[in-house]
Amino acid sequence: TSAALTLLGGSVAALVVWKWLGKKMIQKKMEEARRTRDEGMKKMAKAVQQFREQVPRVQTDAILSLPLLELTGRLQDGSLSPRTVLYTYLEKVSALEVTQQTNCLRHFIPECEEQLQEIQQRKEKGLLYGIPVSIKDHIGHKGHLATCGLVQCLGTLMKEDSVLVKVLKRQGAIPFAMTNVPQSLFSYDCSNPIFGQTLNPLNPQKSPGGSSGGEGALIAGGGSILGIGSDVGGSIRLPCSFCGLCGLKPTAERLRWVLGLPFQPCSRSGWAAGEKCWCGCLLLSHPVPCALGPMARDVDSLALCMKALLCQEMFQLDPAVPPIPFNEEVYSSSTPLRVGYYDTDGYFPLPPCMRRAVKETRHALQAAGHQLVLFSPPRIPYVMTELFLKTFFADGGRTWLDVFAGDIVDPGLKPQVNSCKIPRLVKKLLALLLKPLQFLLLLKLKDVAMISTCRSVKEMWNHHHQIQVYRSQFITQWKELQLDVVLCPVLGPAFTTGYPGKLLTAISSTMLYNVLNFPAGVVPVSTVTEADEEELKLYKGCCDDPWDRTLKQAVSGALGMPVAVQCVALPWQEELCLRFMKEVETLSHDK
Repeated sequence: TSAALTLLGGSVAALVVWKWLGKKMIQKKMEEARRTRDEGMKKMAKAVQQFREQVPRVQTDAILSLPLLELTGRLQDGSLSPRTVLYTYLEKVSALEVTQQTNCLRHFIPECEEQLQEIQQRKEKGLLYGIPVSIKDHIGHKGHLATCGLVQCLGTLMKEDSVLVKVLKRQGAIPFAMTNVPQSLFSYDCSNPIFGQTLNPLNPQKSPGGSSGGEGALIAGGGSILGIGSDVGGSIRLPCSFCGLCGLKPTAERLRWVLGLPFQPCSRSGWAAGEKCWCGCLLLSHPVPCALGPMARDVDSLALCMKALLCQEMFQLDPAVPPIPFNEEVYSSSTPLRVGYYDTDGYFPLPPCMRRAVKETRHALQAAGHQLVLFSPPRIPYVMTELFLKTFFADGGRTWLDVFAGDIVDPGLKPQVNSCKIPRLVKKLLALLLKPLQFLLLLKLKDVAMISTCRSVKEMWNHHHQIQVYRSQFITQWKELQLDVVLCPVLGPAFTTGYPGKLLTAISSTMLYNVLNFPAGVVPVSTVTEADEEELKLYKGCCDDPWDRTLKQAVSGALGMPVAVQCVALPWQEELCLRFMKEVETLSHDK
């Protein structure tokens, strides 16, 4: 007995030491990643200083204030040099005006200086000639990490540029910075244990949104004029809503799979072969696909970016992308539109200011000669629980949990992670005990522990079929009303940091168009007023339940923060979506 106790005690001690050593190793990797980032920032600051010594008289503010279309014109005609523009933006970032306030930068790309030299030697200037571009953390750039905020990804450098980066470079753009993301990308906040919390440049108490939150903060803070994000539930649109930017989530296949995840089983676009994506088929054959898209200060910038990306180079590098060039005629059209509209999806009531934005935009569109038709998106509670969340947690979240093995879980993700760790038997018992509250749980499901899973391959195939059926029904309803586009709300205004993790399913307004795979964009049209803040005090939501009260707390104290609307078109009609966004933008400026 004494020997057994000694053996047991020794085993426990060994386990404790092993766990301690594991944590020390994780801390060491994270410290090294932060040190590498800081060293890169110092190199960037040094390069800027050298440029300043060589060219002391640069009108920095004038350059930073130029809209993208005007900046490209100045670069094309030679009145501004790519070198001057690049170092002006690098100075904005390296001077810590943006990065220190927001912690939005994950890494500086020193190869931007090589790209600068290369484009200046070319005979032909691309559409984005000399434009500094920032890219989201997980979009592959040769020689750099694609971390997704995970320690396990800190040791894998990209062996080549992703297709998207190759096309950007071919069009003369200069990728110069990679931006921060939430851990595993599965959040609409922007925090991870390696690089920390990113803050909103318009209000440091607020989140910039996510998962493209680093992009949102950098662009809104003036440190970038054009960025590339990704969107699988609102990850482009929510940061744009929170930060007052314009952003487009295209039909996923329009810019198909030009990401660079170090654990994705595909090498065509720069991923490492033979390694596993955290959600299996999420990015390649997922029924709710991930889309890449541009983020910028105005709609014209988005259109120019799409025009530049939808080029022969893209179609040749990735044959899976349909060879459909940008249709300038559709984008430039002034034909009156038939616009469907709604200010609530009946699932998660949004704050009064967001509904006000839809109402005011609707009236402005009517006054401008467009036809407005009430539209009611069908069965959103079913879509949210049975289609969207069940897609991501088809296996109860076990595959997702695997990426946190040997890692520190970010506080914002702990509620979801802990829910997924609950044994299946316990989940079944909880479901049985809570059956009397089943309707309420289905209406406002906030806990991934209660999400049903796919228990067999047959169930998974049926789940895929249900998504296709819903898409068909939605399109039929759209066609019956003879709609061109739809105007609807987007989640906002910006949440206080930490709150997105408490309200996972508040994203129903954006999530819907990922399930449908429709192009959808966000345009800021107003700001939060004192009247909005007063009306928020009376907000009861759907049931005045804890989740409604949490939303109220999340968005309070947002006076002066951006208020946006969402614009939607049918699949493959990005140009029409952008044209509608442009109309909304113009009318909002005319108010």
